Amino acid sequence: MNVIVSNKYQTLLSNLDIDVIKSVNGVFTVEELVAQFANFFYNKMILDITAIEGYEEISVIQTLSVNFDMSKIILLLDDSAKVNSPMYLSQLVSMGIYNFTTDIDSIKFLLINPNQYKDVAQFHNLSGFKTPKLNETAVDVTKGKIGQRIIGFKNVTEHAGSTTLVYLLKLHLEKYYKVKAVEVDANDFVFFNDSSLDYCTSLEFSSFLSRNSEAEVILVDINGNVENMCDEIIYLIEPGLVKLNKLIRRNSKIFSELRDKKIVLNRSVLDAKDVTDFEKESGAKVFYNLPCLDDKLDNQTVINQFLSSLGFSRVDGSDGRGLFSIFK
Repeated sequence: MNVIVSNKYQTLLSNLDIDVIKSVNGVFTVEELVAQFANFFYNKMILDITAIEGYEEISVIQTLSVNFDMSKIILLLDDSAKVNSPMYLSQLVSMGIYNFTTDIDSIKFLLINPNQYKDVAQFHNLSGFKTPKLNETAVDVTKGKIGQRIIGFKNVTEHAGSTTLVYLLKLHLEKYYKVKAVEVDANDFVFFNDSSLDYCTSLEFSSFLSRNSEAEVILVDINGNVENMCDEIIYLIEPGLVKLNKLIRRNSKIFSELRDKKIVLNRSVLDAKDVTDFEKESGAKVFYNLPCLDDKLDNQTVINQFLSSLGFSRVDGSDGRGLFSIFK
């Protein structure tokens, strides 16, 4: 026997010629649906997506997928542009939601012939979606539209310091630029007691970018899979012997994979000669060598120099000029 949860499409669903043991109508949070059906036996649930509160946010559907056996759910999509967008449909497939349709007549077919991955693979974008540039609303009052840079920071060795580094870069950059800092799929930012720091899930990241389109710079502490939506990625390596040995044992080809990537040594005690030796042995080029930093200071010359090397020309380097000061 089947269950129907309806809202916008109540009339259409009520006319389905199928066995129904329970039917409810209205708008429900995921938590309310769980409370109603967690201990309720049914064969399939035909779920009108408009019956889910906040359904246009893919994170809400993610919560649904965690709490229900999605092989037993047939999701009737509405006709909204967002729900039918390639990104939304691809994310449904990524969560293992294969039985979805906008056609009421397809529901009976899916009851008997549920989709497998091969049936929805055409909706799945394995390379990810590059979010369109959000430059048009990023404005400098003196220069007009200036564009937006989305820079991701990713730990390569364990606990290489991406969270603290992003926090410090944000403190230094915000004196010169409109900056947002966000941590993806974690919330260690909370320990800095700074309400301007944000966090979100990978699935919410696209929405976060849309909400912050006026920022000139977005710094991303990457834990989830959002690299494809960043303009550039900084790969952080803490060059301690134990950390490097662990890294190599976990992935012997890591430095081949990082060749031509922007590698930054963080919390480093290496001098210039050590860095040269590191490059020779690893076969990788080091973009910058950052020492251990004081996370209580918001004006450190080494941070300003690093930002200058990234092309932030408004930031003062040690000599008062950024590396790219020609563009000031």
